[in-house]
Amino acid sequence: MTTYAVGFIGAGNMAYAIIKGCAEKGIIDTKNIFVFDIDGNKTEDIREKFGVLPVCSVSKLCGKSDIIILAIKPNVIESVLADIKDFTGGKTIVSIAAGWSAEKIRKIIGTDKRVCRIMPNTPLTVGEGMSVFETPCEIEDDKKRLIESIFSSLGQIDSAPAAAMDAVTAVSGSGPAYVFMMIEALADAGVLCGLTRAQATKLAAQTVLGSAKMVLLTGSHPGALKDAVCSPGGTTIEAVKSLERDGFRGALIKAVEKCAAKSKSMSDK
Repeated sequence: MTTYAVGFIGAGNMAYAIIKGCAEKGIIDTKNIFVFDIDGNKTEDIREKFGVLPVCSVSKLCGKSDIIILAIKPNVIESVLADIKDFTGGKTIVSIAAGWSAEKIRKIIGTDKRVCRIMPNTPLTVGEGMSVFETPCEIEDDKKRLIESIFSSLGQIDSAPAAAMDAVTAVSGSGPAYVFMMIEALADAGVLCGLTRAQATKLAAQTVLGSAKMVLLTGSHPGALKDAVCSPGGTTIEAVKSLERDGFRGALIKAVEKCAAKSKSMSDK
C-alpha cells in the first residue's frame, strides 16, 4: 500500500470508477483517499461504499492530499483551479478534463506546479477504459508509477505528446459515444427485422465487444478482419457496399475531425 494521500475534486461517475478500482485492486488504502464535491450526496455515497473520507472544502482537500485528481468537467475546471491555486504548493495535480493541457493548467495555478494530464474514457467504469497520458509528464517517478497503476487497473494506458491530445480526445475520449450510437443503430435494425429489443441489443453489443477484442488480440488490420467476414457474393459484402454508398466511414472520419477541432478550440481559449 502506498502512503500517499489522494484527493478527488468531483465525485461523479469517473471519480467513482477510479476510487472503486483503487479499493478493489488494493492500490490505495481508502483511508488515504479524500473526496470533495458540491453535491454532498455523492460524497456520502462513495464514503458508504468504499470508506473514503469526505471533506467540506477544496482547501481542506488540498491540505490533506499529496496527489489531487481533478475529476471534473471542462466547463468548471477554470473556476476550480482558481479556487485551489493557493493550496497546491508541493502537490501533484492530475487532470482528466478534456481541452485542458498541463501547460494551460499551470498558467492558472503556477508554472512551477507538477501537473499530469490524462484523457480517459467512460469504459473505465467497467474496467475496460482507454487512458492516455499527455507527455511530457513532469511529475515524480514514484507518483507517476502510482497514477499509472491506478489507470492501468481500469483498462489500457498509453501516452501521446500534448499536440496529439486533441486527436486522442476525438478518437478514444469521445469514441464511446460513437460506438454507443452504432450499437443503438444495429439494435434498431434488428428490431426492424423482427428481433426483440433485448435480443437485438445483446447481439449488437456482444458483436462490438468481440470485434474489438479481435483487433487488439490478433494485431490484424481492421480491414483484413473485415475482409475475412465478406464471402464472395455474400450477405456481408452486400451490407458493406451499402455502408460505403451511404458514407459510413466518411461520416465517422468527419465526426472525429469536428471533435478534435472543438477540443483544440477549448485548449486555445
